[in-house]
Amino acid sequence: MNRVVHPIEQESFRRLRARLDTSHFPPLTRAVVERVIHSAADLEYAGDLVMDEGDLATAHAALHAGAPVVVDVEMVAAGITRRETVCRLKEAESSPGLTRSAHAVRLAYEQVGPGALWVIGCAPTALEELLTLDASPALVIGLPVGFVGAAESKAALRQSGLPAVSNVSEKGGSAVAAAALNALLYHPVSKENL
Repeated sequence: MNRVVHPIEQESFRRLRARLDTSHFPPLTRAVVERVIHSAADLEYAGDLVMDEGDLATAHAALHAGAPVVVDVEMVAAGITRRETVCRLKEAESSPGLTRSAHAVRLAYEQVGPGALWVIGCAPTALEELLTLDASPALVIGLPVGFVGAAESKAALRQSGLPAVSNVSEKGGSAVAAAALNALLYHPVSKENL
């Protein structure tokens, strides 16, 4: 089923491209950069985001082949418009040395196993916990927000060597994390990928 793009969204992307040339980015990277910028109306993301086109292509194929999508909070799930997600935060509990978000990541991993796409837009501790697991993710969209641990958790993600979308600054959040995943969902599947 083809996605119908509303005229307001079309105009928003036209204005974005009038203010920022994204034509030099490879296709999937461009899709993620533009969708994230669109979600936050923040052009600085063009220089702040870090990703690899090859990792995005592999994740795009996995996503369209049905790989599970795990989110850290319901706000991220609410922003992912065309896919069911797994979020275990409601069942999670905190304990000394383990936040609810970190426990939710453990519970989700027990449910989905390796090969999932992980979308973390709220809690740096969720991203930190994911990095301790042998999750073998198809992709980690690690865009938690905040002044405590956000930039550091994203730096650890980049140093891990896992396929990832992250950013360097403290910026992030549920909307931009969902937008990055939506960019891959909305990007057409080419015949070469089948």
